[in-house]
Amino acid sequence: MLELLSPAGSMEALTAAVQNGADAVYLGLGDFNARRNAKNFTEADLAPVVSYCHLRGVKVYLTLNTVLSDRELPAAAGLARMASREGVDAVLVQDLGVLRAVRQAAPDLPVHASTQMTVHNLDGVKACAALGMKRAVLSRELPADQIEYICDRSPIEIEVFGHGALCMCYSGQCFFSAVVGGRSGNRGLCAQPCRLKYGWGNRADGYPLSLKDTSLIDRIRRLRKMGVSCLKLEGRMKRPEYVAVITRIYSSVIREDRLPDAQELRDLEEAFSRDGFTQGYFDDKTGPAMFGTRDERAKEPKELFARARQTYENQENPLVDVNLYAMVRKGEPVQVGVRDEDGRVVTVSGAAPEEALTRPLTAQQAEKQLSRTGGTPYRCAGAQALVEDGLSVPLSALNALRREALEKLSRKRQALPDRRAGEFRPGVRYENPRQAPALTVSVRKAEQISPELLRRAPAILYVPAEELSAHPECVRGLSRETALGVILPRVVWDREWPGVQEQLERARELGAAEALVGNLGMAEAARKLGFTLRADYGLPVFNSQALKELKRMGFVSATASFELKLAQIRDLSKDIPVEAVVYGRLPLMLVENCIIHNRSGRCGCQGENVLTDRKGERFPVVKAPGCRNEILNGKTLFLADKPEWLRSGLTYARLMFTTEDSGTCVRALDRYQAGGNWAPADLTRGLYYRGVE
Repeated sequence: MLELLSPAGSMEALTAAVQNGADAVYLGLGDFNARRNAKNFTEADLAPVVSYCHLRGVKVYLTLNTVLSDRELPAAAGLARMASREGVDAVLVQDLGVLRAVRQAAPDLPVHASTQMTVHNLDGVKACAALGMKRAVLSRELPADQIEYICDRSPIEIEVFGHGALCMCYSGQCFFSAVVGGRSGNRGLCAQPCRLKYGWGNRADGYPLSLKDTSLIDRIRRLRKMGVSCLKLEGRMKRPEYVAVITRIYSSVIREDRLPDAQELRDLEEAFSRDGFTQGYFDDKTGPAMFGTRDERAKEPKELFARARQTYENQENPLVDVNLYAMVRKGEPVQVGVRDEDGRVVTVSGAAPEEALTRPLTAQQAEKQLSRTGGTPYRCAGAQALVEDGLSVPLSALNALRREALEKLSRKRQALPDRRAGEFRPGVRYENPRQAPALTVSVRKAEQISPELLRRAPAILYVPAEELSAHPECVRGLSRETALGVILPRVVWDREWPGVQEQLERARELGAAEALVGNLGMAEAARKLGFTLRADYGLPVFNSQALKELKRMGFVSATASFELKLAQIRDLSKDIPVEAVVYGRLPLMLVENCIIHNRSGRCGCQGENVLTDRKGERFPVVKAPGCRNEILNGKTLFLADKPEWLRSGLTYARLMFTTEDSGTCVRALDRYQAGGNWAPADLTRGLYYRGVE
C-alpha cells in the first residue's frame, strides 16, 4: 500500500490530516526543522501527539532536517532521544553531523534521508542505506523513468513528493536566501527569493523562478506500480483546511485505486495553486509551462474550507478497522474480544450469563451491540457472536465489555516501543593547524587556465570533469607542486552516469588523482576509479560531527559551509583537513529547468545571461553539467585584505573562478599569494562575518 504522508504545521493541521485519512504525518519541534516559521510543536506536545496518532493508526515523523552548529547538536541529540522514547516512528535529517548525533543518542530510532540531502540517483540511495537510513526522499526534479530505475534497485524505501510547492533549486543546494538576505533555507528560514520578480534586462518585470505547485494526483497508479513506498504532500506553512482538502482527496484516490474526478481536481486547485499545477518534472517535460504565480487577490475558498473544517472539528471519524467477537456460554464468564488490522488481539470477560426467563439473547442481538463503535477511532469491519440457547445477558453489560475491550486495545496501540537510549559524545577535540592555508584554485571553464596561472603553482587545481575530458591541453605545463583534481557535478541522474564515468576515466588518465565530490551519490563511483575523495560545499559541513562522519566514509578533506562565520570555522574540531572558499561568486541556485532556454526558446549558454532583481542586483546565470543552470551571486567574495581567514584553522583556502577571464584569475591569485592592491569591482565578505539565521 502506498503510504500517504501529510504535513502538520500545527495541532489543528495534524488533526485535519489524521481525520482525513493520512497514513503518516510529519512535523517539527522548535527550531531544528526546515519550516521554522510554521507554528510547529513543543516538546510537551510530542507525547500526546504520538499517542493521538498511533491510536488511529497514523505514523509520526519528526523533521530534524536542517544544518546545525556544534553548539546546537547536544540539544538536537536530546530531542532525538526524547522523540525515540515517546514512540516517534522516524526522524528526517539532512546534516551528516545530526545523523551521527542521532545514532548515538537514539540508536533504535529509524532515520530517513530528507530531500535536503539531494538524493537523486541509485548510488545516493545506496549511500543512505550504508549510513543506516531506512528511507530516502528523492529530489523533486526526477522524472518517472529515473524514479522507477531507483525503486527497482533500491535497498531501502523510496519517498517522492506528490503535491505542493516546488523549489526552483535542488533542495539542499540553495544558498540564495542566505547569501542575499541572511536567512538560510538550509537552516529552515528560507525567504523564498524564487517567488520575487526578476528580469533579463535592467528591469525586474517577470517571475522566471516561480514554479507552479506540483500535483501527481492522476499519476498515483503509476507511482504504486513503480514501487514508491510513500507519497508526500507539502504544506506545513498552509492552513489546516488546506491540509484537510488535499489529504482527503489523495487518501480517497489511493484507497479506492482510481483517478480523481472533476470536482476533486477543482477542489485541489481552489484550495491553493499558482496558475494551476504542473507535472513537468515527473513527465520529463520542463519549460515555461511549469511556471506560475499566486494571485494575491484570489479570494479564500470559504465554502470549501467550511466543509473541510467539518471533517475534523469536534468529531471522530472511524479510521481503524476492527473485528469484534463474543462468546456467551452457560456457566462461563461472558467473553468479548477485538482484533485490529495489524493483528493485535485483546479479550475481556464479565459475569456469567443467567437463564433467560422470557427473551433469551440471540447472536444477532449480540453482534449488533458489538458493532456499535461510534464516537471512537474504530470502524467495525465485522462482528461475530457465539451464543448458546436460553441465556440472558443485559445489553448494557455487552456494551460495557465492548468499551473495555476497545479501551484495552487502545492502550496496546499506544504502547511505547522498547528502544535504547544513549548519550551524545562530541569526542576528542583536534587542534587547528598552525601554518597558513595552502591556496587551491577551481575553474569553471578550461579557458580560465593559462600558463601564467599554472606557473603560480596552487596546491590543487580543480577542473570540472567535463572540461578536463574535453580540453586535456589545459593542464599541460602543470607544476609538480600542484595536484590535479576533478570536480564532479553535484547532480548526475542514473541515465547520465555512463557519460560522466567516461569523463572521469579520461581525467584519471590525464593524472587527476583528487575528486571534489558535492553529493553522496558521486562518492562511490569516484572511489572505485581510484580517486582521493574531497568533500565539496554540496556536502554541507556546519559542525565537527559532519567532519567525523565524512572521515569515516573515506574523505580526506572537506569544505566548510560558506554559511558559517569565520569564527565558527575556526572553532570546528578538524580531524580531517578543512578547506574554505575565500574568493569567487558564490553559487546561489542549481536549477534543473533551464531558464536560459525558457527565455528565448533556444540554447544560449555561451552568451552573457544575467538576471536582475527588483533592487537592480545582477546575478549571472551559467551552464551547469547536464544542461542545467547555476545562478551565481552578483558580488564577488573577497577576503584577501582581511586577516581572519588566515587564522581560521584552514588547511586549504580556495579561489573559485566562475565568470572571470584568464587574466582576472591570475590577478586574483597574485593578490592572495603576494598581496598588493587589486580587488574586484563589486565585492562582498559573504556570510563569514555576519552569519545566517
